[in-house]
Amino acid sequence: MRSTGFSSLQVGLIIFALLSVALTLGYLMFTAKLRSFNKLERANASLHRLLEGTQQQLWTWRVNENEVERTYIWPNCSQFPLDGVRFGIGQHEDSNIHPDDIRQLSQTLAHVKDGKLRQYQCTYRLKNGTQWVWVLERGEVAEEDAEGAPRAIHGVLSDISDIINSDERIDMLATSLTNISDGICIFDRFFRKREINNAYERITGYERSQVIGQAFALPHYDRDFTDQIKHTVLRQGRWSGEVTDFKADGSELLLELTFDAVRSDNGDIKLIVASFSDITERRNTENELRRLSNTDSLTGLPNRSYFQVSHSNLVRKRVSHALLLFDLDDFKRINDSLGHEVGDELLCRVADRLADLGRRQDTLYRLGGDEFGILVEDNTDINVISTIAQQVNAEIAKPYNVKGHEIALGSSIGIVLYPHDAHTSQELLQKADTAMYHAKQRGGNCYQFFNAPMNENAIQRLVLESQVRHAIRNEQVEVFYQPKMEIATGHISGIEALARIRDEYGQFISPSQFIPLCEDTGLIIPLSEQVLRQACRDMRNLLALQGSPRSVAINLSARQFTQSSLALFIEQVLQEEQMHPRHIEFEITEGMVMSDPERAIAMLENLADMGVQLALDDFGTGYSSLSYLKRFPMHTLKIDKEFIDDITFDERDRKMVESIIGMAHNLGLKVVAEGVEQKAQLDILRRLQCEYIQGYYFAKPMSAEALIEFIAKQQLAYS
Repeated sequence: MRSTGFSSLQVGLIIFALLSVALTLGYLMFTAKLRSFNKLERANASLHRLLEGTQQQLWTWRVNENEVERTYIWPNCSQFPLDGVRFGIGQHEDSNIHPDDIRQLSQTLAHVKDGKLRQYQCTYRLKNGTQWVWVLERGEVAEEDAEGAPRAIHGVLSDISDIINSDERIDMLATSLTNISDGICIFDRFFRKREINNAYERITGYERSQVIGQAFALPHYDRDFTDQIKHTVLRQGRWSGEVTDFKADGSELLLELTFDAVRSDNGDIKLIVASFSDITERRNTENELRRLSNTDSLTGLPNRSYFQVSHSNLVRKRVSHALLLFDLDDFKRINDSLGHEVGDELLCRVADRLADLGRRQDTLYRLGGDEFGILVEDNTDINVISTIAQQVNAEIAKPYNVKGHEIALGSSIGIVLYPHDAHTSQELLQKADTAMYHAKQRGGNCYQFFNAPMNENAIQRLVLESQVRHAIRNEQVEVFYQPKMEIATGHISGIEALARIRDEYGQFISPSQFIPLCEDTGLIIPLSEQVLRQACRDMRNLLALQGSPRSVAINLSARQFTQSSLALFIEQVLQEEQMHPRHIEFEITEGMVMSDPERAIAMLENLADMGVQLALDDFGTGYSSLSYLKRFPMHTLKIDKEFIDDITFDERDRKMVESIIGMAHNLGLKVVAEGVEQKAQLDILRRLQCEYIQGYYFAKPMSAEALIEFIAKQQLAYS
C-alpha cells in the first residue's frame, strides 16, 4: 500500500530548512539593529561635538518633578542657572544669576509654567567663578497634560559673551569715531564718500548731506596730485601728508591727512578710511614762534640766530656775497649816561633809517647790543659795497632827538668778501670783526675792508687779550707807583698807581697796548678793582713810614665812570680794605666828564662827599667848557705831557701852560705838570707857580718795594 505522509527524513530536512531560515532572519535582524545603534551613537557623538563647538547646552525641564536634564554641560560653567522657578530657590545671594537680571528671567519662566507663554528667549548674566558670562536662553513647551498645562519644556543655553563684547566694542568704536576730535571720512574703493563723523562737519563746515556720495577731491591742487594719492593708497594701502583744502565758507584749511585701506580676508580693498586734523592754528603758531625766534624783539629786524642760518646757507651754496659788520661808536657811553630807555629808542631809530638801504635782496640784521650786519648777496663789487657802507655811515651820522636829548652818532664798519677773504661763515665773521676794529681805531664813523695784515694784528690782539685775561683771572696784575714832587720843597707829595702786566716771558706789556684793549673788552672793570684794592693795601704800609706820601692817585676808566653804582662800589672797597677816603685821589679825564657834564657833576659830587680827592687828568687835550669846569668839585688839575714837552722852546706852549695854571689857581685848584723830564722844564714851571710835577726827571714808576727804598733815600737827602 502506497504511503501519503512525509518520511522522517523529509521531516528532518524541512525542520532544518526552517531553522536555517529562522537563524538567517534573526542574524539579519540583529545586524540591522546593531547598525542602527551604531548610527545613533555616531549621531549622538556628532551632536555632542556640535554642542561643544557652539558652546550650547540642551536641556529639558520636567515641570511637575522640578527636574532639569542637561545634554551638554559647559566645562567652564558647571552650574545650571538658579532662577527660583525651576529649582524653587528665591532671589537671594545663593543664586548664580546677576542680581539685575534674575527678576526678568524668573517672571518669564513663571509665565511659561502657568501656560501663558509657549516660547521664550531671555538674555542675562551667569556667574562663572569671579566673572560674569552673558547667556541667551531659549525654550519651548514640548509636552502638555490633558488640561493643557506644560509637562516638559525643551530649551537651549548659548554663551554669547563674545557677541556681547563685540557689540560693545562696535558701539564703543562707533561712539569714538562719532565724537573723536579728528575728522573721519569713509570712502568706498572708488573714493566716493560713504560716511563722515561729527568732527568732519565741525572742521570743514560741510553737512553730511552735502558730501555723501561725492568723489575725493582737493580743489587747491591739480588732478595729478589727487590721482597720485589714490594710486599710493590702492597700491600701498596708506598715504599721509599735509594738504590745503577749503572750508564751506571758502577760507583755507591746512590739514594733516591720512588714508588707510581696509581689506577683506582675500586681500581686496573693501573701504578706505581718511582721518584728518586741522593744523592751521598750530602751523600759524609754529610760524609765529619761528618768526619770533628769528626776529629781534626790540627793532623787529632779523636777529643773530637768523643771520647765522642765512649766512651759513650762502656759504654752503657758494653764493658770492659781502658782509658789512658795524656797531655804533660810543653807544655804551650814551646808553649808560642817558639810560637804557633812550638807548633802546636810539637802536630802533637806527634800524628804521637803515631798513630801506641797499637792494631788495640785501638784508639788515641786528646781531646784539649795538652791533648790526648787512648781507649783500650775489655782489662783491667794491664800488657797490663802498657805496652801501657810505650810505650807512651817512644815515647813522644824521642827528637824533630822543626824549629831549640831541644825540650824534657814528658807526664803524668792517667789510669782508666771500670767497675772497675766507671760506667759512665763522672765519668771515671773525675777519669782519677785525676790520670793524680797525675802522674804530681810525677814529670811527668810517668803513674798512679786511686785508691780510689785519689778520696778523688780530692774532696779536687775541694773544694779548689771552695774556691779560690770564693775569686778571689769577690776580697777577702788578701795581707800580710814580711819585709826584712838590716843587717848593722837593718832597714827595703823592703817588699815582699804575697797572703793570707781564707776558709769558716775564716781560712787561706796554700799558698803551693793554689799557685800550681792556677798555674795549670790558676787562678794565676787574683790572681797576684789583689796582684799587692793591693800592689801598700798599698805602696802609706806606702811611707807617716817615716822609711817605699821604695819598695815592688811581685812574678811573670811562667804563667805570658810566656805572651808576660807582660811588657805592668805591665806598665798599675802601671799607673792606680799611682805607680812609682822604688818602685816595681819583683821576678823571676831560673826555669822561665832558661827554655828559650834568651827569658827571652828580657823579663827582657823590665821590667828593665821600671824602676822596678828585683830579682832572690830561687837561688841555679835550674841550672843557669853563662854565662846567668851575662846577666840577675838583681839587687838582693835571696838565698833559703834550704841553710840557716843548715848553722850553715853544712860546705858545709856555703861554698855554701859564694860562692853564692861572685859570686853575683862580678856580682854587692845585696844578700838577705831567711828563717833566728836564730841569729846564722844572725851572719854567717853578716860575709859572706850578705846585707839583710828575715825570722821569723826579722818578720813574716803580714797585711798592722800590718805592719804600726811594722814600728812605729821600729822607736821607733832606735830613
